[in-house]
Amino acid sequence: MGNTINYAEVYSNQLRELYGQESISDPLYHSNEDIQITGGKSIKIPKLSVSGYKDHTRGSLGFNGGTYSNEYETKTLDHDRDIEFVVDPMDFDETDTVVSLANIQSRFDKTQAIPELDSYTFSKLYSEAVRVGSEVKTDALTIANILADFDDNLEKLEDKGVPLDRMILFCTSAFKKLLKNAEGIQRTLDIKQGGGIDRRVHSIDDIGNIVTVPSARFKTIYDFTDGCKPGVGAKQINYILIDPECQVSRNKYSYIHLFSPGSDSRTSDNYLYQNRKYNGTFAIDELFIDGCIISVGTLAATFTGDGSTTEFTIAGKPDKIISVTVDGTASAAYTYDKSTGKITFTTAPGSGKAIVVTY
Repeated sequence: MGNTINYAEVYSNQLRELYGQESISDPLYHSNEDIQITGGKSIKIPKLSVSGYKDHTRGSLGFNGGTYSNEYETKTLDHDRDIEFVVDPMDFDETDTVVSLANIQSRFDKTQAIPELDSYTFSKLYSEAVRVGSEVKTDALTIANILADFDDNLEKLEDKGVPLDRMILFCTSAFKKLLKNAEGIQRTLDIKQGGGIDRRVHSIDDIGNIVTVPSARFKTIYDFTDGCKPGVGAKQINYILIDPECQVSRNKYSYIHLFSPGSDSRTSDNYLYQNRKYNGTFAIDELFIDGCIISVGTLAATFTGDGSTTEFTIAGKPDKIISVTVDGTASAAYTYDKSTGKITFTTAPGSGKAIVVTY
């Protein structure tokens, strides 16, 4: 299929910047900096185990003998990607330089390369969690249980001796909104000079680094056949609570080159942009099993009927509703508008009836 060109007449040649294009997973690419991948696509991470103390025998010149053993975890980079764009000089001229190599590179990085890097990284963390047996939670989260879920995570991490000050909580905006409105949470509002009120959740308990991830980059599996799209059977990741030191993410190779017309026989009179990136993410198995907890699947909004209200608003405006129950009974007597997040019942749920919307 050929390139689609919108030829300029009076259009502005300034491409507008898009929202949310910065890399979210970048902190994961700066852990374990002593582990380098050079001279091959695989590395071996050494593992050493040693025996413990034994009782000392007084009056003896001898010490108890200890044992040790070592083995290696072999890790292989698995994400090798490339693309090239050929720009005809007349397209460059007749679009008033909109189709320039600089614009193509900028737009490719922001709309393709960076979102794909995040999508690959987070989905690979999920597959590694499944492989090594890290905890993957599937319970629906609500404002009523989200703090208990968080406390459960901290208890398990502390029991395993994982340093909480290193942990990062990657989460969707929907999860973060549940956290902000969690039942039982105590708030201190920061009234800023000038009248502003800061209600943001910057940290919770010992977790001081909370990072919001666009939901489109936070699926369990992706199809990388042509670009990056959610794969068949992909589930939404709600959060990844992780110690960056329990995994290794690396960009081994990055190549970007711009060719002008006549640079070589292949370019002829065209401009040519080439881009290749080679990277990988993998678990350090014995650390990852304790240092990463993931929640996937459904979230739930809960309401209480009053006998007259038919319309309720769901935080985060989910794309679709999975199920609705009223007083424990499944209901299909509603409509949902994802643009507003409003669910409207045909008949108002009765007074005191519990409404659970799973999405």
